[in-house]
Amino acid sequence: MSLTAPRFLSRRQIALGLIAASQVAATPVIPPKSPVVTVLGDSITAGLGLPARDAMPAQLQVALQRMNVFAKVRAAGVSGDTSGGGLARVNFSIAPDTALCVVALGGNDLLQGVEPRVTKANLRSIMQSLRNRRIRTVLVGIAAPPLIGGSYARDFNAIYPALAKEFAAPLYPNLLAGVGGSRQLMQGDGIHPNAAGARLIGQKLAPLVAQALRTARTT
Repeated sequence: MSLTAPRFLSRRQIALGLIAASQVAATPVIPPKSPVVTVLGDSITAGLGLPARDAMPAQLQVALQRMNVFAKVRAAGVSGDTSGGGLARVNFSIAPDTALCVVALGGNDLLQGVEPRVTKANLRSIMQSLRNRRIRTVLVGIAAPPLIGGSYARDFNAIYPALAKEFAAPLYPNLLAGVGGSRQLMQGDGIHPNAAGARLIGQKLAPLVAQALRTARTT
């Protein structure tokens, strides 16, 4: 006996329907009262060159779920944003229901040669604004390569640990750790992670975010 498609549906339509059904089934089911984690960032957070489901925030949510940590991860990334751009919109990009904000800015400051003292001041103001609103933060850094100038790289790389200490915030030192420089994990521009790279970032960032959420619940 052979299985044939009904006349009113083509084989292609059935196949597309099965794919869509499998994607729905794979979508994480987040309990209604789960905490909201908002990722404030730039093009990497915005998922430049990727479908939203493959971008870092969505992959962070998947990684958290696999750890039995249920949270709604909300992307608040704007391509091209510097730390100054993030500061300008922090109060309206981070909704009041946010329990934890992952601050992942500075990559464009680095690309544009923004003075490290300016970047640090902007990030400090972002974190202070979130503290004033009783929103906890996880700070995500980006590493400056030494080839851009020893003193600049040193001053830039010192920004993130100093602010993490000042605000007692968990620190993920380098957003692209283990991803940057890999042809298998980066898009052709060498700047943005591909789907596999974004998935790895989400997996590596998840334990820190999970711990920050647990701490938030107990304080």
